[in-house]
Amino acid sequence: MHIKEIIVVEGKSDTLAINQAVQADTIETNGSAVNASVIEAIRLAQQKRGVIIFTDPDFPGEKIRKTISQEVPGCKHAFLTRKEAFGGENCSLGIEHASRDAIREALSKVYTEAEEQPERIPLNMLREYGLTGGAHSKSRREKLGEALKIGYTNGKQLYKRLKMFQVTEAEFKEAIQRIIEEERNG
Repeated sequence: MHIKEIIVVEGKSDTLAINQAVQADTIETNGSAVNASVIEAIRLAQQKRGVIIFTDPDFPGEKIRKTISQEVPGCKHAFLTRKEAFGGENCSLGIEHASRDAIREALSKVYTEAEEQPERIPLNMLREYGLTGGAHSKSRREKLGEALKIGYTNGKQLYKRLKMFQVTEAEFKEAIQRIIEEERNG
């Protein structure tokens, strides 16, 4: 599998894991404090070939994703679930821990940010389906993030991400209904 866009990752271990899974070029941020020269390289990459942001499913990874998205509009996004990126008991979450298949799958289902779009899923629907403010909200958000391939989020991020990736109400309802059904049967 060859990736045309340049993939933005956090570090050398991520680059190594990606290159074992696909043919691709990467830009490494070398941590969550993304400096101006890295932003400029990403901006140039976006103009020339396009960019896929592919960071770890943890707080620093989300911080990097948000910083780059604000500075370089129009980037695509790939996500691993926390389960796919889990490195074991004493390891952090990271792309470097994911299987080649999980990396390929994530890169085959990238999302593009919407410039401007009307609200598709009302905020109250998140509460209605127990994704915010409930005893099982975190677990449901995690499962929904996996089902929709948009990564793990807190309640506020979920609302933004559903909008950003243009998830339709039908896609949302189909995924959440499957999750609720699994909870009942599981």
